[in-house]
Amino acid sequence: MSSNTPRQPTRDLRFFLTVPHACSYLEKHEATTLFLDPQESPGQGVYDALALLGFRRSGRHLYRPHCDGCNACVSVRVPVADFSPSRSQRKLMRRNGDLTLHERPARFDAEHYGLYSRYIRERHADGDMFPPSHEQYRTFLTLDHPYARLLEFRLDGRLVAVAAIDLLGHGVSAIYTFFDPDPAYDRRSLGSYAVLTLIELARRRDLPHVYLGYWIRACRKMNYKRSFQPLEYLHGRHWRREIPL
Repeated sequence: MSSNTPRQPTRDLRFFLTVPHACSYLEKHEATTLFLDPQESPGQGVYDALALLGFRRSGRHLYRPHCDGCNACVSVRVPVADFSPSRSQRKLMRRNGDLTLHERPARFDAEHYGLYSRYIRERHADGDMFPPSHEQYRTFLTLDHPYARLLEFRLDGRLVAVAAIDLLGHGVSAIYTFFDPDPAYDRRSLGSYAVLTLIELARRRDLPHVYLGYWIRACRKMNYKRSFQPLEYLHGRHWRREIPL
């Protein structure tokens, strides 16, 4: 079966729409979100199928944008076999060669939360996740399920970044990455390095794709995703390398 053709769930699933709310990415826009029934506990097969249709995970919830008259949010993924790092990305990999990587279950950890809190307060004080709280962190990034993992990046034992990921049957899904906001680490571009690490992780595990969430042409904060080439975009139910119009 093609990786572009999702396996059908063996039973009917229920979905719900949120009421319109302010869009987190585009000013003066309203957004509506389609959620899988929160009472569902989707197994790996259901999650894999929904991920191929552009669904993402936040805590226990699987969702995707479903906005009337707007299709700005485009799901993107990196085809691992065809990815070749650029010259600047190779430099970035060498620059971060002194970092160690540790994989852990997606459970609450006070050290992780401390870094997350600093990151949100110093880098995203104007965003939806400010101010950070223990409860917000738990509901967003922790999940007691084998596919949900946390990757720690450490420098001489010091925690400098954490990437929350899901291990799907057909790829690695990047859920969220947060890192030390100290300007001393700016040259390391820890967010971009985390993506390069996920691509290598997928390659080692023989997983064909790394899912980077949504890309919005008009959102500058998402421009970094297009530096990972080639990039595939979801058109309806099909993944293609052409940018949707």
